[in-house]
Amino acid sequence: FEQVVRQCRYSSKDLQGAEFIDSYVFNKVEDIRFNSTVGKYVGYTEHGVKNAEAWNKGPVLAQELGELERVCKGNAPIYYSA
Repeated sequence: FEQVVRQCRYSSKDLQGAEFIDSYVFNKVEDIRFNSTVGKYVGYTEHGVKNAEAWNKGPVLAQELGELERVCKGNAPIYYSA
């Protein structure tokens, strides 16, 4: 079972405390997570640590760093209007 969970967390409407989290789960165990507050991938299993090291060096990290602005802050008005 493989799952990717992408979350936007908001602590206030001014979006100063907005946080983007991208988690990769395999067989109900979180292997790796990107957190916009930390600014990099962190591995939680042997496989996740290896992936985190590789992903933090390549273009994948640059893309994830932009997701807070693109996904979370860009869609915040929609979330708050609902």
